[in-house]
Amino acid sequence: MSKVRKASIKRKTKETDIAVSLQLDGTGIYQISTGIPFLNHMLELFAKHGFLDLTIEARGDLDIDCHHTMEDLGLALGQAINDALGDKAGIRRYGSCILPMDESLALVALDLSGRPYLVYDLVPPADRIKDMDTALFREFFQALAVKAGMNLHIKMLASGEVHHVFEAVFKALAKALDQAVSIDARVQGVLSTKGIL
Repeated sequence: MSKVRKASIKRKTKETDIAVSLQLDGTGIYQISTGIPFLNHMLELFAKHGFLDLTIEARGDLDIDCHHTMEDLGLALGQAINDALGDKAGIRRYGSCILPMDESLALVALDLSGRPYLVYDLVPPADRIKDMDTALFREFFQALAVKAGMNLHIKMLASGEVHHVFEAVFKALAKALDQAVSIDARVQGVLSTKGIL
């Protein structure tokens, strides 16, 4: 591939200060610091299994709760994906993965259509992981879908231990995104009869 597909995003508000650097055609190198240990772990998995080179430095008002940090991080990461894709010429556009993590089984399907939509069919099996409210993952994925211009479906086919549930989701998202952003030589321009994505 001749063009390096990468982007850097800085998002600063009164609640958060976030910097994201992303290269789509990477090898899974990551450096993640969000102030939320479990979210760090999930994003490390996302980078590794999606072959994304990803650096995230996020500071937020965690003394209040994790909401602003998780939502704003979803916005910044989604914007980085969208910017790195550019005009989306040659991409496969669609990706899906059904992925097991021990007793848990997640399905993630996505379309980089430019029309954001989230279908989130997941009831967390526990309300909290340490100090983090697991319901906030929905806010993260909603924000990600909006800024990435992504139609994103997340469905738990078999639930289980809460760590395993979200690990399955993030790994499945990584594999689905890797598939969707990959270049297919058969695609002339963009994969749409409209001529744009």
